[in-house]
Amino acid sequence: MSLETDGIETLHVPMGERSYDIFIGDGAISHAGSLIKDILKAPRAIIVTDENIAPSWLEPLKTSLNYAGIKTREIILPPGEHTKSVSHLEQLLDNLLENNIDRKTTLIALGGGVIGDLTGFAAAVVMRGVDFVQVPTTLLSQVDSSVGGKTGIDTRFGKNLIGAFHQPRAVITDTSTLDTLPMRERLCGYAEVIKYGVINDRGFYDWLIENGQKVLDGNPAARREAVRRSCANKAEIVTADEREQGLRALLNLGHTFGHALEAQIGFEDKLKHGEAVAIGMMMALELSVRLAMASEIDRDRLRDHLKTVGLPVDLKGLAGGNWTADALLDHMGRDKKTQDGKLTFILARAIGNSFVANDVDHDAVKGVLEGFIADAR
Repeated sequence: MSLETDGIETLHVPMGERSYDIFIGDGAISHAGSLIKDILKAPRAIIVTDENIAPSWLEPLKTSLNYAGIKTREIILPPGEHTKSVSHLEQLLDNLLENNIDRKTTLIALGGGVIGDLTGFAAAVVMRGVDFVQVPTTLLSQVDSSVGGKTGIDTRFGKNLIGAFHQPRAVITDTSTLDTLPMRERLCGYAEVIKYGVINDRGFYDWLIENGQKVLDGNPAARREAVRRSCANKAEIVTADEREQGLRALLNLGHTFGHALEAQIGFEDKLKHGEAVAIGMMMALELSVRLAMASEIDRDRLRDHLKTVGLPVDLKGLAGGNWTADALLDHMGRDKKTQDGKLTFILARAIGNSFVANDVDHDAVKGVLEGFIADAR
């Protein structure tokens, strides 16, 4: 269900006592104070952001909150994936305690997925748990990481291996923040957008084939529709399976492969998360074809679209990966989705019809990896 007021659309995530609203629209940050003032336990908040986001969006957010009578302080962290680490978590927790946080203080994550994941995890553990609000500023975080309550940090063994489920009290999605993003960052988010179509929404997938470039070019109506439908798709899955006991695993389409690629290349800008997911989706579709589950037509149509908009679909040009199938399989073995040494993947019978596949044939997975590596040489 969604309601629209003053240009801000409200999408409700019904999770009982953990229910919350996602507010979507251009200029939503300027309404932040009025949108969340009634859900705060006390009129005070600590904004956590990074050095890239703060110059553009920190003051507008503070102004809106202060106008609503909410007192604010801020903590500004370095940008980049490396901030999602044990050391920066410790730094953030120290800063929060130095600011005399109590259980009625709300944390506000202003930034992309790194800030959202790190702040959410800090909120889950400090004082044994405080409220937090997501204010995502990248397309990837707006359609994926800000919704659903997964929080965490990376380790040298892999992504998101330390974390907690901790639902936000609200998500404020200001789509005008996307105007400041470089195209590469928009593309990273778009990989997660089209993922929802591939998982279980063929109608959305077909809409993106026609309108995806408009989304990337910043068309306001197309951009807002893509964010709304992505969030609605994710909210429906999360509501049915909050802690990933079954259905929610579908959201990991492309991620088992993608996380292994990121780990091997070292979580550097040579390969961003959304780019890894795009390649990972192509690997998942290739594996589905090899296992005689999906058609080559669907695989090729997805590849053509990803290439057309500018997303990578293979390992070509990714120097520094030192790609070997065994190394990538080793990273997969450390993935949270691995159970008793058995690999779990999200595969597809067709676009819009994906499923969880447990104990996937090791040789088939290795064959896909070897094929992509060979093509990159």
